[in-house]
Amino acid sequence: MGLHARYLCIKEAWKRLQPAGPGIRGLTGWLQLGRDGPMQTARRIQELPPYLFAEIDQKIAKAKAAGVDIINLGMGDPDRPTPSHIVKSLQLAAKDPKTHRYPVYEGMLPFREAVASWYERTRGVELDPVSEIVTLIGSKEGLAHISLCYVDPGDINLIPDPGYPAYSTGTMFAGGISYRMPLLKANHFLPDLSAIPDDVAKQARLMFINYPNNPTGAIAPREFYEDVITFAREYDIIVCHDAAYSEVAFEGYRPLSFLEIEGAKEVGIEFHSLSKTYNMTGWRLGWAAGNREVIEALARVKSNIDSGVFSAIQYAGIQALSGPQDSVAAMQELYLERRNMVINGLQQLGWELERPQATIYVWAPVPEGYTSTEFAALLLEEAGVVVTPGISYGQYGENYIRISLCVEQERIKDAVERLRDAGIRYC
Repeated sequence: MGLHARYLCIKEAWKRLQPAGPGIRGLTGWLQLGRDGPMQTARRIQELPPYLFAEIDQKIAKAKAAGVDIINLGMGDPDRPTPSHIVKSLQLAAKDPKTHRYPVYEGMLPFREAVASWYERTRGVELDPVSEIVTLIGSKEGLAHISLCYVDPGDINLIPDPGYPAYSTGTMFAGGISYRMPLLKANHFLPDLSAIPDDVAKQARLMFINYPNNPTGAIAPREFYEDVITFAREYDIIVCHDAAYSEVAFEGYRPLSFLEIEGAKEVGIEFHSLSKTYNMTGWRLGWAAGNREVIEALARVKSNIDSGVFSAIQYAGIQALSGPQDSVAAMQELYLERRNMVINGLQQLGWELERPQATIYVWAPVPEGYTSTEFAALLLEEAGVVVTPGISYGQYGENYIRISLCVEQERIKDAVERLRDAGIRYC
């Protein structure tokens, strides 16, 4: 049973367990308004599927409790520490009492200036740090909140499928509808814009794109971005480009920033994060940059929801973006070695795979006769290896698994050997 089907069963069982009882209790009472009980969650929560990695963590915990040595290739969480010069910058800043007070909700100007300098140095993009950049508590926060700026109940967002869950959950929280853009191997895992019905495009508010792509590892050429900008202009759609993996690329390949493309700032923004580039997933620091009207709207939402990023972390972010970049090159070489180990190992077991030019993932098809959930369960049960079932990223992720490169090379070698010993092959 897939995750969504399992969720529906749980939801139906939960409904049957809710107490009936009167709608008013005591002097103040509480008004039922058509719900099954006073503790019944809002519909948006009922419709929210279990968070992918929470369920995986539960399975891992159960296997570990049974004494299984787990090799976790499921989470995209860098296993190497944050570079020491960044950590030292945080330590120094945290000692300053000035950083202990409320931060500026849109982010310290020096951090946004560092972001602007980084774009100009690495991509030749000019940005106004005051009006075209807003600091985020990790890019996920901004991706989830951007729909609150533009989506009213019943509005449509264009969502890649498979895709990062925050795109669709943010849409749902705003009352919007996700129109799924299939990412298919036949189209190099790029959405076919010509396949989007005209009536859907006319109702769409936002389009989410993500390259280099999670989970497929696909990359996008300049022509694709140019087509996206033309499409967005025609239908008055705001483009939201998730560029979290733009610095994880191999063998001389340099991913494009959406903002490099002529006309990009007229139609959209780009989200970025320090998480994967500098091994700072736990620090929660990112940004959105681009169209000033969109940036202002996102900053307005944030000012009513959170109080910004701890100032000491922003000082560390300045050091990350402006300081030595040796760690980035070393990180790229490390993931390249791990990518080759995974690809070579799976090829020996019958898989035919292309080598992704970017990201920390390998997107591998599932052998015939299995769903992605069934095959992931088989790997866990038979080999103690955790991977992410593709269905977790949307219906078009079915028949694939995502393999993370965030474990030591020796563990990758062990994982391949365990699959071989368990007789697990693609064909």
